[in-house]
Formats: sequence, structure tokens, C-alpha cells
Amino acid sequence: MLELVDVRKHYVSGGGAAVRAVDGITLTVEAGEMVALSGPSGSGKTTLLHLAAALMPADSGSIRLDGRDISRLTPREADDYRRLRVGFVFQDTYLMPSVSITENAALKLLVDPISIAAARKRAEPWLVRVGLGDRLRAVPQELSGGERQRVAIALALANEPPLVLADEPTSSLDSHTGAEILRMLREIAHERGAAVLIVTHDPQATEIADRTVHMRDGRLQPPHDVATPAALAQARSDR
Repeated sequence: MLELVDVRKHYVSGGGAAVRAVDGITLTVEAGEMVALSGPSGSGKTTLLHLAAALMPADSGSIRLDGRDISRLTPREADDYRRLRVGFVFQDTYLMPSVSITENAALKLLVDPISIAAARKRAEPWLVRVGLGDRLRAVPQELSGGERQRVAIALALANEPPLVLADEPTSSLDSHTGAEILRMLREIAHERGAAVLIVTHDPQATEIADRTVHMRDGRLQPPHDVATPAALAQARSDR
């Protein structure tokens, strides 16, 4: 479970004005749940993801994953946390241009004492799952922007992290592929018990997610908990 309590992150703009990027956010993402975070550009959504990934420190408040306060991690501990516990899908793909997409997807696995062959074997099913099973030996330059985004998603998921954070994961994808990726992320939450939080402007995400929360000017907007069609259908099937 990811739990943020009264989290704040403020900046000073180039003009000297205070920017309340994250201004007292309290939010829980349960294990086995996919939450979509929507809101206008500049509302603080990406900053919130970076805080949850320990890519930057919060000014105040607490951020916990499975009860561990990540706001108190040392730099070395934060590196281990991101490598072992977090799968982060960035808006931009950061892939090594000169190696195959299989090796790119296996990068996080290679930090551990594991052979390249074993890492490739673990990464390949994720590339198959994102629709790149016929391109395993391709290098990033041979792929479209959408295909490179799918490699980045496979890289984030290859070590099966308990927390998945995705910043606009469908922005480079056509609507059909985007819907497939969103369903896959929801399946990962439901099947593997991962907590999944995605920043999105994609209306399909709010249809597929278990829950949608809205952010504006660094704050969550009421109502915080909006039942989506997917959640309503699941609730009916549970009765």
C-alpha cells in the first residue's frame, strides 16, 4: 500500500514567486488497486509521482510504502527503493540506443548478481505482453515512438515491483494500444497485488482505472473518491 499524508512540496519560481506544487496531499493507493490521477497541466501531478518514487524529497508530510517511510531514506536506500520496489514509467523514454530492446528491458535486473541470459529471460515475457514479441532483437532506433514507450513500460515492470508509477503512459500510443496498456496495468494491480498510480489526460484511463482522483493547484479536488465504470462493474459482480 502507498500512503501519502499531508505531503507538501513548494518551489520558488524564476521570478521569485512561491509555487505550491504539492500542497497538503493525503492519498492512499491500496495493494491491488489502480488509481488514475487527472488534472490540468501544471497542477502538480508529476511532482507527486516523483515524491512517491523518492526522486525528490518532500518538504513535509510522510510517504509510506507498506509502512516504510520513504521520506527518511538515505540516497543509497532511495536508489535501492527505486530499483527494487518501484516501477516508474516516465513521459520520455530513456533507452540505451546501441543495445537490443530485450537488454533495455532487463537493465534493472542486471544490477543484481544475475547473468545477462537470465535477465533477458525474465524481461522477454514483458516485451511480449506489451506487444513487442516479434521485435526482441531490435534496437530503439528501429522502433516508433509508441513502440519505445512500450519498451519503457516493460523495463518498469520487469522486476515485478509492488508499486507502479506511470506518467502519461499512453501519450505516445494510439487509442487501441493505449487501452491495452491500461488494461495490462490494471491486471498487474489485480493479479499481482501491486499499487498502481498513473498520471493521465487519457479519458480511457478514467474508464479502466478502479478509482480516479483529480488534482488542481497542488491539491486534490473533492470528491476524492469517484467510482468509475470499471469499479462499479466489479462491485456488481462481487454481489
